[in-house]
Amino acid sequence: MPILTLVFYTGALAVAAASPGPGMTAVVARALGGGFRAGMLFIVGIVFGDLFYLTLAIFGLASLAQEFNLAFLVIRYVGAAYLLYLAYKLWTSRADPAEVAAKARSESAWRTVLGGFTLTLGNPKTIVFYMALLPSLMPIESITLTGYVELIGISIVTLTAVGVVYAAAAAGAREFFRSPKALRRLNRTAGTMMAGAAAAVVAR
Repeated sequence: MPILTLVFYTGALAVAAASPGPGMTAVVARALGGGFRAGMLFIVGIVFGDLFYLTLAIFGLASLAQEFNLAFLVIRYVGAAYLLYLAYKLWTSRADPAEVAAKARSESAWRTVLGGFTLTLGNPKTIVFYMALLPSLMPIESITLTGYVELIGISIVTLTAVGVVYAAAAAGAREFFRSPKALRRLNRTAGTMMAGAAAAVVAR
C-alpha cells in the first residue's frame, strides 16, 4: 500500500482516537478508578473493537452489519449498562488506598477487556470512522492481504499509543491523590465520567 495512504490513515485514526468521545473518556475513568493496568486492559478491548470494524469495512461487510442493526443496538446498550455498573462501583467503593489498590489488582482482566470491546462496538464515532470515512481515505476494494496486515499493525500501534497517554495521565493523577478523602473524590469523578461515556454511547 502507498506510504502516503498509510500516513493519511495513521493521522486520521490518531485524530479520531484522541478527540473527546466515549472511548477515551472511559479509558480515563477506568485508569482513575483502577490504575494504569485497568486503563490498558480497557484499551486492549477498544483495539479489538476497532479491528473488528476495520475488517468489516475492508471485506465489504458494511451492508451486512447494517442488516444486523438490531444486534449492534443490543450490544450498544449492553456496553452502556456495563459502564454504568462500573460507575456505580466507583461511586460506592471505599476510599482506603491500600484496599482499592488490592481490589484493582484482583479485577478480572477479561471483563475489563470485554468492556472496552463492547463499548467500541456500540460507539457511533468508531462506526462512522470505519464505515463512512475510511472509504474516502483509500480505495477499499483494492486493498490486498498485505495492505490489510499493514492497516492492522498501524491501528494497533496508533490506538495503543493514544490510549497509553490518556491512561498514564489518569493513573498519575490517581497516584497523586493518596488521602482517603481525595481518593473518594477521584473515584466519584471517575464514576461520573464513566456514566457520561455510557450516556454518550446510548444518546448518539
